[in-house]
Amino acid sequence: MELILDRNHQAFTELVTRHSSRFYSLAYRTLFDKVAAQDVVQEAFLKLWRNPQRWNGSKGVKFTTWFYQLTLNLCLDINKKKQPLALTPQWDACDDTSDLERVHHQHQRQQLVDQAIAQLPQTQRTALNLCFYEKRSNQEAADIMGISLKALQSLLIRAKASLRKQLQSAKAGGVHA
Repeated sequence: MELILDRNHQAFTELVTRHSSRFYSLAYRTLFDKVAAQDVVQEAFLKLWRNPQRWNGSKGVKFTTWFYQLTLNLCLDINKKKQPLALTPQWDACDDTSDLERVHHQHQRQQLVDQAIAQLPQTQRTALNLCFYEKRSNQEAADIMGISLKALQSLLIRAKASLRKQLQSAKAGGVHA
């Protein structure tokens, strides 16, 4: 980051290369829109390049924690303006009918889970994304979200209960998860 403060393009390129996929994953799981997620990550890195002093390492905040917050806030701004879109199917090439059926079943199951997650309140969805998809510790996720550890744990409990209820309802309705 000190090199970036000195406008070192190579250091910035290295930072982008090293961290883009991590932050894209968060943006995608928050927005459920590939193009919007790419735009958010690009905008976050542009904000960093234009004003690298925004991150202050002397306060003891890790760069990744700060950048997660920046990325998440950009996503939340987008979500305030519109509802998240459903995920689009991505079919792999299949050699035979049994492979096609297996892929189709996996896709249906994943789509059902993604739809259930998309219906969660934004704070619960964010907590799930950070802890389970981004593999952040509960404390780091709480720091990123700007809430207490206890509040984060409560969000996770409510999110899991809501998902369990939605998926059981879907299964009882004939959709197999």
